[in-house]
Amino acid sequence: MATVIIPARYDSTRLPGKPLVKINGVTMINRVASRCLLSKADRVIVVTDDVRILEECEKIDGLECVMSDKNIKTGSDRVAKVAKYIDDDIIINVQGDEPFIDPKLINDLIDSMVANSDINMITACCEIAEEEASDPNVVKVVVDKNNDALYFSRQMIPFVRDDNKIMYKKHIGIYGFRKNYLFKFTEMGEGELEKCEKLEQLRVLENGDKIRVLMTDYKPVCVDTMEDVKKAEEIAKEIDNG
Repeated sequence: MATVIIPARYDSTRLPGKPLVKINGVTMINRVASRCLLSKADRVIVVTDDVRILEECEKIDGLECVMSDKNIKTGSDRVAKVAKYIDDDIIINVQGDEPFIDPKLINDLIDSMVANSDINMITACCEIAEEEASDPNVVKVVVDKNNDALYFSRQMIPFVRDDNKIMYKKHIGIYGFRKNYLFKFTEMGEGELEKCEKLEQLRVLENGDKIRVLMTDYKPVCVDTMEDVKKAEEIAKEIDNG
């Protein structure tokens, strides 16, 4: 039915060796993978470019790990390289810097794709306040009445001209693909909007295809800097101590 694939690249501009950074004594990749293993996915696979990450993953029961070329450009390309050898039709791409990813969210994406054969790609969003929406590092999304994405942006969208109240939606970096569509996605050329915003999902919209967006209560905690690690430490202590 479904396989979760976690791309885990060692080099990171802002946080080198990010997958092996420890959060309350547990490596990032261990936390991400362990959460994914709680989902209904048939398999969870880490695809990495570094033997140190491979060795860490080998310690986790039920987790698979494979090596990939260091020169692969994007996480989606890395996921696609592994998906070629998987029988499941649904591929869930979970970012390797989401240490508290909700297994229920993974299940909801899988269930939505099982129930709706017309969905080739699905992602998620959550509600955020205006203050967070003003941060260009937070990607926003607007959707149509069918909950298909109209646009993703680092800008605040939509623009509120008068005193209307709007619910800003934060995009969560988790993607579900039909396997064949994943291959199509990685073969699409980089679009002008994608180049401007540095958001690879925009190539789907630029090519006239759809991305279903699932609203969730899960609030992502992405770890990109040492400051983020400190925040994640506090959350992990609460979780680990029950």
